[in-house]
Amino acid sequence: MIFTRRAVAAILASTLATGAAAQDDGPTRVGFIYVGPVGDGGWTYEHDQGRLAVEEEFGDAVETVYVESVPEGADAQRAIEQMALQGADLIFTTSFGFMDPTVAAAEKFPDVKFEHATGYKTADNLSIYSARFYEGRAVQGHIAGQITESNIVGYIASFPIPEVIRGINAAYLHAQEVNPDVEFKIIWAYTWFDPAKEADAATTLIEQGADVILQHTDSTAPQAAAEAAGNVYTFGQASDMSEYAPMPRVSSIIDNWAPYYIERTQAVIDGTWETSDRWDGIDTGMVGIGEITDAIPAEVKASAEDLRDRIGAGEYHPFTGPINRQDGSVWLEEGETADDETLLSMDFYVEGLTGTIPE
Repeated sequence: MIFTRRAVAAILASTLATGAAAQDDGPTRVGFIYVGPVGDGGWTYEHDQGRLAVEEEFGDAVETVYVESVPEGADAQRAIEQMALQGADLIFTTSFGFMDPTVAAAEKFPDVKFEHATGYKTADNLSIYSARFYEGRAVQGHIAGQITESNIVGYIASFPIPEVIRGINAAYLHAQEVNPDVEFKIIWAYTWFDPAKEADAATTLIEQGADVILQHTDSTAPQAAAEAAGNVYTFGQASDMSEYAPMPRVSSIIDNWAPYYIERTQAVIDGTWETSDRWDGIDTGMVGIGEITDAIPAEVKASAEDLRDRIGAGEYHPFTGPINRQDGSVWLEEGETADDETLLSMDFYVEGLTGTIPE
């Protein structure tokens, strides 16, 4: 059974009889709670590709269900709990703002296994998982710094949480490394998916002189705005967005959740599921770098691929000193690399970035 209705209220009004809990000898039911529509072309699309991979891997042994476009907050908790009431054995909640609703649901349903993406709270029946997106953003910054002619790179940021701040810092550091004159202009959109807001942000950045646009939002609207403006490069977010190749799209960060979803579903089937905290990157393939197109010079493409490969092989860490904080104080000494604890709670800009992080 697949829940495709976008109105959460309608889902919550469904009768429990429709989704009665699976019998002990029935298929394992795996649920997914999405913050955006499955057709967003980015974040939610890739999570749903992971769901489809679970169906393909397990066939009739597994039944998947999902709810899309669930607002973060009280609606999320109701949707999660409804899914548990309807017999889900394992539920993946796939947005940072679902963290506290997932914690609350896990407390109410101790026999259900929960997995929350990008959060930091766990329980006996609640795991967390995320990807080291900052590795991909380092590669994007490396390219952006070399292809900008205006020396202005625009960045559409979603929410001021550590994940997004890490991405901005990683992209800027690697753009500045290859182009000391580069400047980042950042617009906080306060949304994960809102094509109109994303398009407006891209247009504003272009009007401010940006000829490269990076984004931590999920629609393809910035690519469309860049294409309309002409001579503006963009990078896909979360998914390949290859329909925009070769211009103006350069490459993409691709989130590959399928192996993780298959692994965790198998653990529930086997009865071996345990609480875990996973943070994987280029090395495992959870973070992929989409095809770097011929829209950029061959030497830039080659250097970006080399950086990608060195990160994936563990030969290079994107946050390697010397790096100062925005106020000029030392963060990392020469050769020192950032520890995960600091990265997971990052709430500061690195030296060279202008502006302040919203509260």
